[in-house]
Amino acid sequence: MTRPFRGSQKKGAHAIGQAQKKARRRPTNLSLDPDAVARGERYGERHGTSLSQLVTSFLHSLPAEGEPVSRESLAPPVRRLVGLVRESDDSSYKAHLVKKYGSR
Repeated sequence: MTRPFRGSQKKGAHAIGQAQKKARRRPTNLSLDPDAVARGERYGERHGTSLSQLVTSFLHSLPAEGEPVSRESLAPPVRRLVGLVRESDDSSYKAHLVKKYGSR
């Protein structure tokens, strides 16, 4: 009796994408606060994910260089702060610095 070859089973596109991403991973050493690591591990256990997956997810959530940041992409606490400080031109501040330190 022959056993079916496991590789012959169909995989969904998501599973294939995950396998390809896993193959591209590289080991990286990070110096992290031990309390933060413990907190991340506890969170991972409760949510069925690893610390590596949490860090990867966080890094992927950062905006790319030069990418505009939309208000919706901000964390809720930051979103609540938007608009609290009125926008002003910085010419008066520059004038203050020139008066205080002189011009170059």
